[in-house]
Amino acid sequence: MASSRTPLRLAVRTRSRQPISIWMLAPAFLLAGGLGGTLLASLPDTGLARLLDAPAVQGTRTAAPQNFAVCAGSIRIDCVVDGDTFWLDGTKIRIADFNTPEVSSPGCAAEAALGRRAAARLRDLLSAGPFELVPIDRDEDVYGRKLRIVVRDGRSIGDTLVAEGLAHTWRGHKENWC
Repeated sequence: MASSRTPLRLAVRTRSRQPISIWMLAPAFLLAGGLGGTLLASLPDTGLARLLDAPAVQGTRTAAPQNFAVCAGSIRIDCVVDGDTFWLDGTKIRIADFNTPEVSSPGCAAEAALGRRAAARLRDLLSAGPFELVPIDRDEDVYGRKLRIVVRDGRSIGDTLVAEGLAHTWRGHKENWC
């Protein structure tokens, strides 16, 4: 006996797709943006919130006391890179009136050790209380770091590092530490 089955055919309705107008999506974008802004504003003063809202370091500015650490990892908010470079509120600052030994590519073991001591001392000096960032004749160096002199109580902290043998006064070129 032959099968009387016939293939089942489903009637599928296809709807022609109309292009969605950008104006139809505008309310959704506005709602999402408003909720995101409200959420960001309600965050505590964490590294992410400070990074997204970090002000540019322009003009003379007084920085509140902070607990600086030696920089580690890729997110850098308030930390010391070496004896003459640090991050403040997500902005990289090169202190302009002195130079310290290198820690990332030292010329010898003595320079590496002195560089670590200079970085630790800068960390302590920056953490000791409020300081001012005073601009010089140029805003940035060739690496995009803000050039500033760090002053506390009318004295450059560079003078302290130089007096302690951890830095040289900047003379327009690096000096040998080996």
